Amino acid sequence: MKHLFLLGAGMVCLAALVAPAAAQPFSVSGRVVDEHGAPVVGATVFVTKALPDTPGGAHRIVATTAAFDVTGPDGTYAIGNVNPGRYAVVAYLTGKRIATQHVTVADHPVRADFTLSLLETELGEITVREPAEASFALTRLRPVDVEGVALYEAKKSEVVVIDELTANLATNNSRQIYGRVAGLNIWESDGAGLQLGLGGRGLSPNRNANFNTRQNGYDIAADALGYPESYYTPPTEALSRIEIVRGAASLQYGTQFGGLLNFVFKDGPETKPVEVTSRLSTGSFGLLNTFTSIGGTAGPTRYYGFYQYKRSDGWRPNAELDQHTAYAALTYRPLPALSIRPEYTYMYYLAHQPGGLTDAQFEANPRQSTRERNWFRVHWNLFALRADYRFSSRTSLNTRFFGLLAGRDALGNLGRIDRLDLGGNRDLLKDDYRNWGNETRLIHRYPFLHDVSVLLVGTRIYRGFTHRRQGEGPDGRAPDFTYLNPDNLEGSDFDLPSRNVSVFAENIFNVTPRLSVTPGIRFEYIRTQADGYYRNTVRDLAGNVLLDERIEERRSHTRSFVFFGIGLSYKPASALEVYANFSQNYRAINFNDIRVNVGSLEVDPDIRDEHGFNLDLGLRGTHGRVFTYDVSLFHLFYRDRIGTVLRTAPNPQFNNLVDRTFRFRTNIADARIYGIESFAELDLYKVLAGSNSPTRLSVFSNLALISAKYARSRENGIAGNDVELVPPINLKTGLTFSTGPLAVAYQFSYVGKHFSDASNALRTPTAIEGIIPAYHVMDLSAAYTFGRYRLEAGVNNLTDHHYFTRRATGYPGPGIIPAEGRSLYLTLGLTL
Repeated sequence: MKHLFLLGAGMVCLAALVAPAAAQPFSVSGRVVDEHGAPVVGATVFVTKALPDTPGGAHRIVATTAAFDVTGPDGTYAIGNVNPGRYAVVAYLTGKRIATQHVTVADHPVRADFTLSLLETELGEITVREPAEASFALTRLRPVDVEGVALYEAKKSEVVVIDELTANLATNNSRQIYGRVAGLNIWESDGAGLQLGLGGRGLSPNRNANFNTRQNGYDIAADALGYPESYYTPPTEALSRIEIVRGAASLQYGTQFGGLLNFVFKDGPETKPVEVTSRLSTGSFGLLNTFTSIGGTAGPTRYYGFYQYKRSDGWRPNAELDQHTAYAALTYRPLPALSIRPEYTYMYYLAHQPGGLTDAQFEANPRQSTRERNWFRVHWNLFALRADYRFSSRTSLNTRFFGLLAGRDALGNLGRIDRLDLGGNRDLLKDDYRNWGNETRLIHRYPFLHDVSVLLVGTRIYRGFTHRRQGEGPDGRAPDFTYLNPDNLEGSDFDLPSRNVSVFAENIFNVTPRLSVTPGIRFEYIRTQADGYYRNTVRDLAGNVLLDERIEERRSHTRSFVFFGIGLSYKPASALEVYANFSQNYRAINFNDIRVNVGSLEVDPDIRDEHGFNLDLGLRGTHGRVFTYDVSLFHLFYRDRIGTVLRTAPNPQFNNLVDRTFRFRTNIADARIYGIESFAELDLYKVLAGSNSPTRLSVFSNLALISAKYARSRENGIAGNDVELVPPINLKTGLTFSTGPLAVAYQFSYVGKHFSDASNALRTPTAIEGIIPAYHVMDLSAAYTFGRYRLEAGVNNLTDHHYFTRRATGYPGPGIIPAEGRSLYLTLGLTL
């Protein structure tokens, strides 16, 4: 930290020496009022260039490089440092009519006043693209997202702007990409970015299972209800932004405690018929990544697609991989008020998995591998059809149909990592997923107390189907995913259908220009089923079969419920907000919970759903293009939290004379989790040189301090323990310097010591339970753009620190999964 402070201080001194005098010869200022003459607070005013009228009478204003300001409590704004010339000055606020004035800046300041009235009539299309606030890599969702037909008022939201990042995008380096999102616990299971593992507030990061994970607004998980794990992660090079909304998002997006994680793809440029982008990346340990995209606009059709190929040998032995990803989408507008957008995504990868390590093995050599016969294969086909219709300037409808045809196969020795793999038949687990669903939303604005309020109503229908099998696969080392006895599997064979119907509503009541109240309600109907068989086989120490029985099982669990939420937002100034929200949450038991597992893990037949709530109280705001911040307190209450504990029972291998120890999955306790999540970023150069300076020297801090304890438990030795997977300290901080074509970024990450299971075990022979020691990581990245070319390079884990973020209970372990050591990357990009 001392070195980081010295580096930051040195950069500040350098900025002060080279900063030019900020001249502001002219300004555009004025006042914005409503039709009653009252000041309009929070309106955005742009000074920009206006394009000519487009066919059909629509007027399009593009403001990607505009100067802007936001009106204060008295409705005034002031935009300085405007060069002489002719401009369009645009004032707008959600729910109001956009107002435009054309002005000429010559040799004196210009005043432009505006009156914004309620939307009463149908308007031509006006598209305004404002620049990212202060070019920060982390922004927030607007209270009303018209395009996505969603409400985010008073919610804790973050938007990661990909184009503002200087990071290793070729490997989806999550430590860098999500470095500004406070409180996230990130699992680093592979160095190539095949799978993303995000958690927070005591929720497991395992394949984002506690987030409702979406792509362009629709589900991408294996089975959003019965098995909500995401084996597919979109390539960051194809994304425009990543939207994250914490627990209060459940009213619109589902019951989960984590909230929403939505990947938003880029789209073709509106002003070019064809644009081609190609990126070639190479790096340590045999990394090769190619990415090519094409997009553009031709008449009423806008299109975008890409293909990505990635291979790597891995940091550890037995860690090579091969991946293919492709995507295609187009938006067709047969009418000005109607757009139709089909999408298709394909992904396939084959990964050799080096397995986990015991604590002793990790301490001796974290790069070693004791498994050479373990493989993992995933194939993913996502389909989506979206339609948007604008009935009027006040009312819009969005409907999304989506489907998934996919599967994942795991092959290898799944036994204890502290025992040698002596060969023989391997375990083979196969899942096939066939899901479809529809989500329809209607958003309507209407006058309320001399202002505009917004109503959102929606429905969701979802049907999932998973075919899950486990049995013996072939001996050898090859990735041969075939069963030896497909008609009579040694493990289990289950059909696992699920059904979900939801109805939800939220309404933003703008009580005053500064105060809003947003209540919400959601009704859920859920049905999960299991139909199949499992084998119960008991052998003696010589391997002789003592018992072999096939047990047929049919289980069904149906429930329905209503839960509520409410948000409050108070804006005492245009760039300052105090927000609070409360939302009930629910996690239905999934397929891993309702069927009997083979092996050393057993499931409580009386296991129950989990429920609780999220509560946030925060302060956030911006100061021009110089400073942005968000500080919040939160409380997550988790009733009947599901987890695993160690239990003993008579062992039939020894005629029940000796006890065996096994892991038991059940509702272990209630969890109370409190904390503070904070983020701030300051552009030091703009403080010294002026907010419109093209040079940037920003420092950010992302700090989460969390206390998490178990209460009221039926299990011995659990009450009073720390909740697993909750680092008490989670810090990420860094510097970004950019000027002209050059950008350089440095990041330091620190995660405090925490436990991997509810028993708070320090170490076990299997390495499944135990401490996750504190660790720190440094990353350095740079990018240089020259014409159509872009060169990127960097070093991840600069100090080659040996650490791990998880102890896996199954694949890709079991045991400790070491994080990747120091690695280098180089990327060359071309845009045509």
